[in-house]
Amino acid sequence: MRQRSFIAITAALAAGALTLTACGSRGDDGDKGTDSGSGGTTVTIGVDAPLTGDLSALGLGIKNSVDLAAKTANKEKTVAGVTFKVEALDDQAQPSSGQQNATKFVADKKVLGVVGPLNSSVAESMQKVFDDAKLVQVSPANTNPALTQGTDWASSKKRVYKSYFRTATTDAIQGPFAAQYVFNDAKKKKVFVIDDKKTYGAGLASTFTAEFKKLGGTVVGTEHIDPDTKDFSAVATKVKTAGADVVYYGGEYPQAGPLSKQIKAAGAKVPLVGGDGIYSADFIKLAGANGTGDLATSVGAPVEQLPSAKEFVANYKTAGYKEAYEAYGGYSYDSAWAIIEAVKKVVEANDGKLPDDARAKVTEAMQGVSFDGVTGKVSFDEYGDATNKQLTVYAVNGGAWKAVKSGTYTG
Repeated sequence: MRQRSFIAITAALAAGALTLTACGSRGDDGDKGTDSGSGGTTVTIGVDAPLTGDLSALGLGIKNSVDLAAKTANKEKTVAGVTFKVEALDDQAQPSSGQQNATKFVADKKVLGVVGPLNSSVAESMQKVFDDAKLVQVSPANTNPALTQGTDWASSKKRVYKSYFRTATTDAIQGPFAAQYVFNDAKKKKVFVIDDKKTYGAGLASTFTAEFKKLGGTVVGTEHIDPDTKDFSAVATKVKTAGADVVYYGGEYPQAGPLSKQIKAAGAKVPLVGGDGIYSADFIKLAGANGTGDLATSVGAPVEQLPSAKEFVANYKTAGYKEAYEAYGGYSYDSAWAIIEAVKKVVEANDGKLPDDARAKVTEAMQGVSFDGVTGKVSFDEYGDATNKQLTVYAVNGGAWKAVKSGTYTG
């Protein structure tokens, strides 16, 4: 990542790192808002994520990381004459709330790009709203393949929404990558597969299962759980009875942690494996001491180990955010920076001003965005998917997630 000067940024961040003020920008009527005292155009970057509820740890990390990107761009004057502001809306991990938030962002002509959401099921409810308005959306976390490649992605890929992009890789890669590790490296041959019936969880479990069977593994049982409950004793007993030597769970950490704990309590001393949805410090707290040895895959390489991420990690700490950047911090920063780069392209191509059709132009420019980001090279393929396909397997060891293997899926 190109080196950026952060001299005196601490003061700027402290002055308003979490200010979510919606400020003026050029709208359809040609009015151009100005940043007070500067005379420059102000562009709002929206954020949609679960800011409250069980998944708020991930959502707040997304919001903070976008905020850091905006403040950095302002400090460095990345786009001449443009000041970036952030407006964050809480979707509570609910598709209906996400759709309402998408409508709010579209109605606010100051918003030229949105980062989010966290959940693939929420993204499904937002895509058409954004696409109809030609408002670009970049998710740092969605992994369901259908979002970019259509519902028949496994046999016939088709891009449905040109305004949708993501910096995270997909479950078409993540599920099989986990299966290869479990079968080839961990030497587990009998799996019990569980999912939460939601878009993300069911899709991830499906791609894992297909690859595990292909490798020669046996699925000794399957089960769906209700994500609104925390009592998984019945399914834990089924896991023990089935004789599984590993459990694969498609879902998120609020359920995965208690599920792991109850499986061990039932007498099945086997690891629980999941995707990026369980890769959170909160999973470890919920799983308890017996969660040691549980595994998770997550998108990209460990941020802390990437030379390109050193500035992000250091400056996130300096900014004093109360919440950790969590699994998607680097991807959220890069998602916001992709919007910033797209705005820059549009402004530079229009004599230093935003055009009247700025949203459409920013969406068009996003397809050609390419830069060295926190998570590595950031660019998008013809479907809007990240070209960075790297993944990492993490294991719970000593009360923390430790990277055990990084690489790409070889199908």
